[in-house]
Order: sequence, then structure tokens, then C-alpha cells
Amino acid sequence: MGQTIRFGVSLDSTLLKQFDELCMKRGNPSRSEAIRDLIRQELVREEWENGAQPSAATLTLVFDHHRSDLAQKLTELQHESHESIVASMHVHLDHENCLEVLVLVGPAAQLRALADKLTAVKGVKHGELSLATTGDRLA
Repeated sequence: MGQTIRFGVSLDSTLLKQFDELCMKRGNPSRSEAIRDLIRQELVREEWENGAQPSAATLTLVFDHHRSDLAQKLTELQHESHESIVASMHVHLDHENCLEVLVLVGPAAQLRALADKLTAVKGVKHGELSLATTGDRLA
């Protein structure tokens, strides 16, 4: 980790008040820590857009298990990308709906492509990819 540097930020008073309220709501110990978190978040987002950095992710899918051949299609697509899927959990939400959570590892662009492929399958009601990084490159 590098040396800590102090710098000033000019904000509109209304924006600062909203930021302070957000900090309190999220339990940030200080404005500085909240700003560091926001900067890290944007740097991680930039790494994802680059797509080459090793990443981890979760993909959450909600689908109608009564839909003809849907579970089989999802399983086939997952098997085609078995190198990216390290774990999965399948939950029966109710009589009609299932939730599946996949834990993924690999280049961010590859994980995003897999998520797009799985969420595009007819019968998937909702899909959300949440990418993560170790932050090793971030200070």
C-alpha cells in the first residue's frame, strides 16, 4: 500500500449533505473511507470493462421450472462453460419458480458473456451478474 495523501474536494452543500446521509446509512466511519470505497468501486468497474483481469462473480438466475426443457438447456450451457463455474446452488422458491446461484471465476469478459448467454434463455425471468475482484491491484 502506498503513502496516504490528503487532498481537498469541493462539493455543493446539498450534495455533501446527501453524501453524509449516505455515509451514515451505510455505516461508513468517515467521509474519507466512503470516498476510498467509491474510488475502489469505480476502479473495479474499470477492470471489468477491460475484461482481461481474473475475476470472480456470482450469477443469480430465477426461472420457471415448468418451462419445457429449460432446466436441461441451462445445464447444457453450464457444462459448455464448466471451466468458469466452480459451484452452484439450486433452490425451489415455490411451486413454479427456481433460483440458481452460480459461482464463477475467469476473465471478466468471459464471465459476462456466459451470464448473457444464460439469462437470454427463454424462460429465465431474472438474471443478475455480480462481479468481484480481489482488489490486489487497488491500493
